[in-house]
Amino acid sequence: MIAIPAPHLEIDVLVLGMAILLLETFAAKMDKKIITYAGIIGLVVVFVATFFLAPMPSTGETSGLWNFYIADALAIFFKRFGLITTIIVIVMMVDYAPVVRGAAGSTSQLGEFFSLPLLTCAGLMYLVSANDFIFIFVALELVTISFFVLVSFPRRNPTALEAGVKYLILSALSSAFLVYGITWLFGVTGETGLPRITAAFATGKIDTHAAMFGAVLVLVGLGFKIAAVPFQIWVPDVYQGAPTPITAFLSVGSKAAGFVVLLRVLQPFLMLPNMQRLLVLVALLTLLYGNLAALPQNNLKRLLGYSSIAHAGYLLIGVACFDGSAVVFYLCAYLLMTLLSFAVMILVAQKTGEEISDFNGLGKRAPFLAFAMLLAMASLAGLPFTVGFFGKFFIFVSAIAHKQTALIVTGVITVACGFYYYLKVVRAMYLQPPTNNDAISVTGLSRVIIALLIIASVLFGVYPQPIMNAVKSRGPNVARMSPR
Repeated sequence: MIAIPAPHLEIDVLVLGMAILLLETFAAKMDKKIITYAGIIGLVVVFVATFFLAPMPSTGETSGLWNFYIADALAIFFKRFGLITTIIVIVMMVDYAPVVRGAAGSTSQLGEFFSLPLLTCAGLMYLVSANDFIFIFVALELVTISFFVLVSFPRRNPTALEAGVKYLILSALSSAFLVYGITWLFGVTGETGLPRITAAFATGKIDTHAAMFGAVLVLVGLGFKIAAVPFQIWVPDVYQGAPTPITAFLSVGSKAAGFVVLLRVLQPFLMLPNMQRLLVLVALLTLLYGNLAALPQNNLKRLLGYSSIAHAGYLLIGVACFDGSAVVFYLCAYLLMTLLSFAVMILVAQKTGEEISDFNGLGKRAPFLAFAMLLAMASLAGLPFTVGFFGKFFIFVSAIAHKQTALIVTGVITVACGFYYYLKVVRAMYLQPPTNNDAISVTGLSRVIIALLIIASVLFGVYPQPIMNAVKSRGPNVARMSPR
C-alpha cells in the first residue's frame, strides 16, 4: 500500500498553488475556468492522499521536523476539513468571478484570486499540525497575509480596501501580542515547543506569574483570530467588505484553525491558576455581544459576521469545559451551515443585493435556493433534525456536566436571540412579496455543492455518529485534562 509522509500534503498544496499562479502568468489568454478546475482537482487528489498516510514516528523516535510538526488524528481530521472548505470556496469563486472581474480592473489577475486560497489552505494545514510556537507563528502569518490580499483583492471597491486595511492592522496587532507572549513563555521555560513547555510547567519550578502573563498574551493573540470578545472589532466591517467567498473562508477555515491551535496551546496553560475562570468570562462576553449585536442587523453579510462572533462564544463554552470533542463536532456543523448560507447568498446577491430585504419572495423566485437558505438558517439557529442542533446539544451537555450554570443560562438566552435574527431571513423569503422577479441561474457545479451541503446538514442532524466516531478516534483529548 502507498504510504505518503504527512508533511508532503502541505508541500503538494503549496506547489499546486504556485504552479497555478505561474500558469496564469505565462498563459494569460488561457480560460480562467481551466485554472480553477485544475485547482479543485488538485485539492481533491490531496484530500484522497490523506487516507494513505505513513504512520507518525513514535515519541522516542521524533527528531528534526517532527519536533515542530505533529500528524496525529486531530491534525489529519482538520487537514481534511481545510481541504473540503477550500474546494467549496473555490467553487463559490467561480460564481463570484464576474463581480471580482469588474472590481479588480483586469481579467488577467483572476488566476491570483484562485491560487491564493491554495496558499491559505496550506497555511491552515500547517497550523493544525504545528507543535511549536515558532511554527505556529509562521503558519499563522502565511494565512494572515494570504487573507489580507484576498480581502482587499477588488481594489476598485473602497469598501473592500477599507476591510483589507482593517484586517491587516488588527492582524499585525494580534501577531504582536502573540510574539510578545511567546517571548515571555520562552523566558520562563527556555522552550518554544508545546510538549516541552508542558513538561516545564509540570515541574512547578517556574515563575507562575510570568508564565500566566505570557499565557494571557498568547490567548489575546489567538482571540483576534477566533473573533472572541473583546478582540472582535474587525469582524463586521471585514466580513461585509470582503468578497463573499472570502468572507465564507474567513468565517469557517480561519476560525477552525484558530480553535485547533487554541486546544493545543491550552494543554500546558491548563496547569496555570484561574485559566478556566478567564475562559468562562471570555465565553460569556462573546455570547452576549455576538447575539445582541446581530439582532438589529439588516445586511445579511453583516448579520452573519456578528453571528460568527456568537458561534465563537458557543465554541468557547466547549473550550472552557475542556471538551475537545464537542468543539470539533461544533466546528464541523459550523462548516456545513455557514458554507451553505454563503453559497446561496453569492448567487442571490449578484441579482439583487446583500440586504435581508433583497431576499423577499425568494421562495417563489428560486425555490431550491430558498430551501437551502431555510435549512442553513434553521441549522444556525439550532433547530432539531439539523446538524446545528447536535452541535449546540453537545456543547450544552458538556456545560451541564461541568456545572457551568452561568454559561448554561447565558447560552439558552442567546439561542433564543438567534431564533429571532435567523428567522428574519426565512420570513423575508417566504412571507414577503418579491421585489425583483429576475431569474437566478445556478451552475451545475454550484447546484451539486449546495445539494451535498443540504444532504450533509440533514444527515448529520439525524445521525451524527460518523462525525462523533471520527472525533473519538482523533487521539489525545483535551476533555481528559482538568485545570489545577
